[in-house]
Amino acid sequence: MEKRLLSVNELSEYIGISVNTVYSWVSQKIIPYVKCGRLTKFDIKVINSLIEKGEMGKIEKVAKKW
Repeated sequence: MEKRLLSVNELSEYIGISVNTVYSWVSQKIIPYVKCGRLTKFDIKVINSLIEKGEMGKIEKVAKKW
């Protein structure tokens, strides 16, 4: 069974950005996430969809404005 939800650290490694950037995007509600209790998780299908549509570049542009 394939893992569907990624942790902050796993997402950071998966898309090649720092953990601090992931937390920054979460706090600014730039990237879609799911809260599981105190944990922040990311749906790999949603992330892959953003990458395929070229939306990750838009996320980075929005994040740089902050």
